[in-house]
Amino acid sequence: MKFEDFKAGDWVQQYQYKSFSPITVNREWSWQNPQINTLLERASRALAELDAFTLIVPDVDLFIQMHITKEAKTSSSIEGTQTQMDEAVLAVEQLAPEKRDDWGEVQNYIQAINEAIGELERLPLSNRLLKQTHAILMQGVRGENKSPGDFRASQNWIGGSSLADASFIPPHQDEVIALMSDLELFWHNEGIHVPELIRIAISHYQFETIHPFLDGNGRIGRLLITLYLVNKNLLRKPSLYLSDFFERNRASYYDALTKVRESNDISHWVRFFLSAVIETADKGKTTFTEILELRQEMDTLILAYGRRAENAQRLINRLYSRPAITMNEAVELLGISHQSASSLFRRMTDEGILLEITGYQRNRLFIFDRYLRLFNG
Repeated sequence: MKFEDFKAGDWVQQYQYKSFSPITVNREWSWQNPQINTLLERASRALAELDAFTLIVPDVDLFIQMHITKEAKTSSSIEGTQTQMDEAVLAVEQLAPEKRDDWGEVQNYIQAINEAIGELERLPLSNRLLKQTHAILMQGVRGENKSPGDFRASQNWIGGSSLADASFIPPHQDEVIALMSDLELFWHNEGIHVPELIRIAISHYQFETIHPFLDGNGRIGRLLITLYLVNKNLLRKPSLYLSDFFERNRASYYDALTKVRESNDISHWVRFFLSAVIETADKGKTTFTEILELRQEMDTLILAYGRRAENAQRLINRLYSRPAITMNEAVELLGISHQSASSLFRRMTDEGILLEITGYQRNRLFIFDRYLRLFNG
């Protein structure tokens, strides 16, 4: 299928509405637009350079957890949650009650990402994995009654309050299983010659068009991108997430997807997607560089801690994965007295490593503020 000859699908009359039935994607794809070739080359290079950082950054898994937390926060915010990064790293009891529901959705997403990445070490990307991930995403939050872990068995829609005023109506539920099976075959079809970044660009569009779940399609569809890149060994670690780019360019993102369905312009979508990969990978490289610089500075500071250096290092390593901690948590982590922990915290606060954010005399909460700010941009 040439991009220039692409026809997205057909509107199918249902009882009182028309649903959109997309064409299948498990086929050869080609294009004549040379800009796509240039963007594909740049995106592949940027992705490889980002992936190289996961080899040179010591204990990289500590920092990957914060990338995952940022993705969970950002992808969830596109769907309307209000949790901020400094809240996402807290425990539930440290939050105001009115913030806990949104926080729970973000924590579900973090768990969903971690478990899905773990599954990829044993099994290839599949619809089964997407269903498992969806079940985790929806547990105990909004959407928990909308068939978590299962493809939909009823019609859904995007925008508007009902089918009558929806901005887009995905395919009828009877088409979902066949369309998703075709999509899964496309991921792993070695008989066609389509670059991996083009495959996942088309796959993300197709997933969002099928909208196979009753809720959570945006988050699962964006996570699908990272899962695909890890599964195909384009990334050794889950270090690239496009939700930040999509959120900052939200109108353009939705417009690019809509253009495919309404104008058959898949070239525009692919160019937008590859541009997102380039910018996000470049931003990721900058973040890793800043992490390395901060880590070197912290290592130098901690060397001067003498007998307390080992405990300070263990504390810092814990903060790299979740940069918020209480005194009691530090006591348990390090196996030291409250007096020793208080002394250690006092020095780390004086040196600008820790920042106390409650203003309380007891039950105080400290954050690794300089590190957290690296993920707020």
